[in-house]
Order: sequence, then structure tokens, then C-alpha cells
Amino acid sequence: MTVLYESQRAMRNLRRQAMQRGVIAVMDVGTHKVACLILKFGVSDGPREGSGVGNMAGQAAFRVIGAGTTCSRGVRFGEIVAMRETERAVRTALQNAQKMAQTRVDHAILTFSGGDMRSYGLEGSVELESERVSENDIARVLDACDAPDLGHGREALHAQPVNFVLDHRSGLADPRGQAGRRLGCDMHMLGVDTDVVQNLVHCLKRCDVEVAGLAAAPYVSGRASLVEDEQELGAAAIDLGGGTTTLSIFIKGHMIYADTVRLGGDHITGDIAKGLQIPYSTAERIKTFHGGLMATGQDDRQRIEIGGDSGDWEKDRRTVTRSELIGIMRPRMAEILEEVRARLDVAGFDHLPSQQIVLTGGGSQVPGLDGMAARILGPQVRLGRPIRVPGLPQAATGPEYAAIVGLCQYAAHPQDEWWDFDIPAQMFAARPLKRAMKWFRDNW
Repeated sequence: MTVLYESQRAMRNLRRQAMQRGVIAVMDVGTHKVACLILKFGVSDGPREGSGVGNMAGQAAFRVIGAGTTCSRGVRFGEIVAMRETERAVRTALQNAQKMAQTRVDHAILTFSGGDMRSYGLEGSVELESERVSENDIARVLDACDAPDLGHGREALHAQPVNFVLDHRSGLADPRGQAGRRLGCDMHMLGVDTDVVQNLVHCLKRCDVEVAGLAAAPYVSGRASLVEDEQELGAAAIDLGGGTTTLSIFIKGHMIYADTVRLGGDHITGDIAKGLQIPYSTAERIKTFHGGLMATGQDDRQRIEIGGDSGDWEKDRRTVTRSELIGIMRPRMAEILEEVRARLDVAGFDHLPSQQIVLTGGGSQVPGLDGMAARILGPQVRLGRPIRVPGLPQAATGPEYAAIVGLCQYAAHPQDEWWDFDIPAQMFAARPLKRAMKWFRDNW
């Protein structure tokens, strides 16, 4: 934990330096695409009154001045499998964004969906040093939260306080300055594989960019696709990506659970390629233009030309009905949603006061998904698009850009975490896994 504590504090310092220079890049290294946005920062407005612990680090006005996107290479399930291929893709996206912005960036904040993410719920309490809660008291109560045994080769990516308890009063967002005797805290920690993170950081260093921050894709996707009321009352954001499907649960404005399903849109494309015996690129084109999940009577009569350039005239002129295409896509999408439903059940999603589910990501654009999701996940399902940010190109406003748009908000309005406070870096005793959502079950 000592190395993690120091490295995360160092990244926050790099972020502050980049914001002082005025520009910073945000990057989404995914299985299907690599996207890069360059942000230009203005004068900070400072923390908003009553905004809670989530804005202790301050905030800044920003505008997107450069954007670049390219097909991802060398990435599978959100993890690098071919460093040189991924490096070329990252360089391409970064150079395109820098060319559009007409400036060079030296620091980037990165989001990813791999690394076998696991959520942990922690709690701790301390006696106050004085009659009122101080910044040092918050640091001590965060230090008192017993970290679980993440396992060999794993470390924490996020460690965010989500609830404070002062004496017998719970649900406090920012207890500083309030009178009391004993302060308690509930904290959410997200663990990932260290090697996956180090590979991504090394890849960006090979592209002459220092990593000034790391964020989990489920977290930033939820911030971008959930409106404030949904984040406050309780909602789940499901990002259907190419190689993975991520899910995050928010309540009272904080993420309290995150997970990743190693299934995505690329698996549907692979099923089409195998079922119709066509190239992968052709299967992707057919899925994009003709895919769907709900068959009608007209689909039996709608013929889709497969096309091809194999040289075999009969094979290149084959056609299939849209009903056959839907018959291939439905089982895989149902499998993905069933797996998501199982993860939500494990997390205790049914205990939330509001059980809104928002679907985002490139896979959410498949026609008929909302109907299938309503039957599998629950009736309160809607399709979400990322909240717009100033200067964002029209091409980057679709649901497939939810993660990187949320990363923009994370860069400008970071939620304070365990390592933002002056806590003595020390090794924590191992502790068994606690329920990730215990705190809101006790308080609602």
C-alpha cells in the first residue's frame, strides 16, 4: 500500500502542474477504439458550497480543443496484449488530437476497463481531537479504515469516502466544522491487477506522455451518463463496450460498486462471422447497418447482401434474411445482460430506493436492446448519452464516448480520495472482504 499511496499522490501533483500549464489530455484505451481529447483549462471557480466531500479537491472550467480517435490495436478485454500495436494506436490518436488543438501535451489522464476490477466496502471510526471536525480528523478516519487483502499483484485504483457518521448522525457528505465526539466513515475501494495498470502507464511513457491520473471506466461512464438525480437516488450505469461490459452503481452522488463482464460487442461480431462464415470486418458492417434484437414479420422478407471479394461469384453474392441475423445476435446479447443481472444481484442492487438502469456504450445502439434489457434487468431502463462538455465535437457525443466524456469531468472535478489527505503511508493488516454496499443498507 505504501507504493500505491505515494504513486497516487505523485499523479495528483502532476495533474495540478498540468492544469497550471493550461492543457492536459484524457485518453480512453479500449478494445474497439482509442480516443483522445485535449482539454484547455480556465480559471478555477473553487469548490461549490454544499457540494460535499466529492469536491474537496476543487474544480476548474475547461473546454475541449482537440480530439482524435483511431481503431484500437493490441488490446483485448481492455488489457494490452501487443505493446507495439497499442503504442501505434495511442500515438495516432494523440497526434491527431494535438494537430487539431495545435499544441503539445505532456500529461494525460487515462481510463481503462480491464484489470479484473473488484469492489470492497470499508469502514472506520476515530475520536475527535477537538469539539469540531477538522481536516486532520478526516485524514485519521480514512486511515482507520482497514484495507482488505487485495491479493498478490493487486492494488487499489480508487479509494473514495462515500459516507460520514458523526456520533449518531449518518449520511453526512462533508462533516468538517461540525460539532461531535466520534467520527465514522464508509469508504469504497476498487482493486485492479497491478500489471495491467503498469502496462498502460508504460505504453503512454513510450509515447512521451506522463500519466497524471488513472480512472476506472465504470466510474467515469457512470458520471457521464447518469443525471444528478439518478446519482443521488441510486442508479446503475451499464457501458456495453467492444471487449468488455462495465457496470457501476451510484447513490448519494458516489460510486459504491463497480464490476466488469468480459463480454462485449466484439463477441456478437464474432458470432456473426462464425455463423455466416464471413470475414470479421464484413460481420461488423452487417451488424452496424442491419443488426437488431427484435424480429418482426417483415424481417423474413428483408434480404441482406453479404458481399465479399473472395473471387467466388456465388459466395460473394450470398444473402441472408434479417431474421437470421437477429437469431445470431439475440443469444449473445441475452448472455451479456444475464451476466450483468447476476452481478447486480450480488451487489444488492434491489436494496436501492431507486432502481434506475442506464445503458450506454457503443453496444447500446443495437435496435431493440431497450426492450430486451427491460425484461432481463428490470422495467426502469433507459438509453443514455454522455452529458455534453464545452467544445466537444459532434462526432464524439454518442454513447460510445461515455467513458472519455466522463473522464473530462473527472479531470476537472476530481472526487477526493484516500491519498489526497496527509495520511501516514503504512502497510495495513489484511481483513476479510466486507459487503461493498453495507453502508447504504444500514442508512436507507
